[in-house]
Amino acid sequence: MGKTNLVIVESPSKAKTIGRYLGPDYTVKASMGHLRDLPKSKMGVDLENDFTPQYIPVKGKEELIRELKKEAAKAETVYLATDPDREGEAISWHLKELLNLPDEKAQRVTFNEITQKVVRESIAHPRDIDYDLVDAQQARRVLDRIVGYQLSPLLWKKIRRGLSAGRVQSVATRLVVDRENEIRAFQPKEYWSLDVTLNRIGKPGSFVAHYYGSPKKQELENEAMTQAVIDDISGKEFTVTNVKKAEKKRSSAPPFTTSTLQQEASRKLGFTPKKTMMVAQQLYEGVDVAGEGTLGLITYMRTDSLRLSDEAMAAAADFIRSRYGEPYYYGKFHVFKTKSGAQDAHEAIRPTHVELDPERVRGSLTPDQYKLYKLIWSRFLASQMANALFDTVSIDTECAGHVFRSSHQSMRFPGFIAVYEEGKDEEGEATGSPLPNLEAGEKAAASKMEKEQHFTQPPARYTEATLVKAMEEKGVGRPSTYAATVSTIQDREYVVKQDKRLAPTPLGEIVTGLMMERFNDIVDVDFTANMEARLDAVEEGKQHWKALLADFYGGFKQELEEAETALEGVRIKVPEEETDEICELCGRNMVIKMGRFGKFLACPGFPECKNAKPLVERMPGRCPKCGSGMLKRKSKRGFAYYACEKGAECGFMTWDVPTAEDCPECGMTMFKKSGKGRMKPFCINETCSKFLPEDKRGYYKKKTTAEGTEGEPAGEPAAAEKKTTKKTAAKKTAAKKTTTKKTTAKKTTAKKTTAKKKEEA
Repeated sequence: MGKTNLVIVESPSKAKTIGRYLGPDYTVKASMGHLRDLPKSKMGVDLENDFTPQYIPVKGKEELIRELKKEAAKAETVYLATDPDREGEAISWHLKELLNLPDEKAQRVTFNEITQKVVRESIAHPRDIDYDLVDAQQARRVLDRIVGYQLSPLLWKKIRRGLSAGRVQSVATRLVVDRENEIRAFQPKEYWSLDVTLNRIGKPGSFVAHYYGSPKKQELENEAMTQAVIDDISGKEFTVTNVKKAEKKRSSAPPFTTSTLQQEASRKLGFTPKKTMMVAQQLYEGVDVAGEGTLGLITYMRTDSLRLSDEAMAAAADFIRSRYGEPYYYGKFHVFKTKSGAQDAHEAIRPTHVELDPERVRGSLTPDQYKLYKLIWSRFLASQMANALFDTVSIDTECAGHVFRSSHQSMRFPGFIAVYEEGKDEEGEATGSPLPNLEAGEKAAASKMEKEQHFTQPPARYTEATLVKAMEEKGVGRPSTYAATVSTIQDREYVVKQDKRLAPTPLGEIVTGLMMERFNDIVDVDFTANMEARLDAVEEGKQHWKALLADFYGGFKQELEEAETALEGVRIKVPEEETDEICELCGRNMVIKMGRFGKFLACPGFPECKNAKPLVERMPGRCPKCGSGMLKRKSKRGFAYYACEKGAECGFMTWDVPTAEDCPECGMTMFKKSGKGRMKPFCINETCSKFLPEDKRGYYKKKTTAEGTEGEPAGEPAAAEKKTTKKTAAKKTAAKKTTTKKTTAKKTTAKKTTAKKKEEA
């Protein structure tokens, strides 16, 4: 049998899609992500020997590595087809090194979109591994390892075990903390509004005019100023002094980048950045579409470029003309300018086949896949559609030297709005009520005057969407890191979500304060943005990666030594988080404390008042039985379990941890095995083809029922503990028997020896 070609990708779904396009001469295998990395148990970077990384095979992937080595030995050519970014390039390089592939045998291919045409073209035109990209990723990895593995132990010693610091996560936390401090320091400023209802004199019709100025724009700062205006205009006629009519055009938003996709999915779909990227990855790698087979539905989703291919824009033009008509097309390719500093390595995020509209593929997608695909498809199509046209009118009326203004706009032609309209983080301007057909010189009389007091509002807390936007604008992180960063600072409990907005925890503020005092560079936005620019320079071959590390480490090492000296013997106390829960014994507000089994509510009056109770924690995901929220609870013996918020009314509970991920097959919440480390999510829906039976989830667990005592469902912790107790007792009994036997044997031997000696005597 002749040699075939081996193609290595990162995931099984991607392998399935690409395998369908390449045919029998190609074997497609998945590496399941990284196969070689820095060790977890230590830093793995030789700081004294030119920052040499110490890469080792990833634990648990030995069998997969053996299988890939076997396939690579049989293959004529090995195509390394990992994702088209820095990390993907580094994974390809690690594969080449791990599989001992010679340069002539290892070929690098990338796919901006996983379609038959692009896959075959890429395989036909492979390239060598780009070592500038690899070095940029190595520099980022080593930088983050140095910061994390040297700063985190300091935080453990000075604040609390289990804390971590990171080059990007610490800056993101600081952004949230700084915003909170702005809100606290904000001084509201008083202002007033004055609206007048005007009736036309001699003609039917009325309209509302808002105070504008006297005559230049002016703000009414207090009630006295407002009342003075009212006194001036009371009983007097108003004159229309200016009527301005115009046409207003509104252009469509550009196609999505990683950042704008995460922002819009958060605003419109309620997706977290992490969930957005997970679902987008599924759409990119390929899904089974009825009548079409396995298709990659969108282009690569980690990009900061607004560029679109001519082929894609031409396909959009044809689709718009055929479905909506010629007036709805922009008239030419609508090209958007990518912002300066963007890497522009890939196209913007768009559908690979615009003719596959969301309704056509809906039956083949999970609910989340459908929502996100529709968002991407609609935004791309709208970007090539005609402007929306509005008729606007602005009317000024004057009385006693005071100008009042009325405005209104109405849509004349929807253009791109027929398909898509961008969401906003803040409320937009009101369009105003329809106005009569007024002319300059007309007279009007006031029939009603309304004054109202207002106060300026502090800046709003960040949402996940606006934090991603701020990180992008300030150059903190890159498209591939936004979702992970926002997720990490919440997982570390530096930031919590309150009413869909991010607020720092006392822990987050303490850690940020220490970082600002002792490691200002690490949490400085400009320093971090500059470091990202220097990593880009490594990627472009303009900066050597080890020189970058040496330059950074010199100052960082000095700061670390100074901090160790300054904080000698210091232990920083994290303020206890006060809650609205009232202690029923003494009336104080209870606080959240950390105990052996996690967080719990306790009275701050301890030891005088020893009241304590479990803290109910809301979990991501939905109850698979009734769709309600999920809560984390503790049994009487301290075991964590997860139950429906409806309690006994629903009855669902499980040992498995609900996640924010939905099953790509059935759309129900996925769960994962409890415990430390990264656990792979699985589906617990027995009717789903992706269902993972209980005995294959990594541990034995008794089947639970809906019945049981409050706080300890039947068939769970108590039974497990009894079983453990029996085992322990059995072990002790066995040990006791063994000891007794040994003692008896020793006594018997001693007696025999004594008797023998007597005989000899």
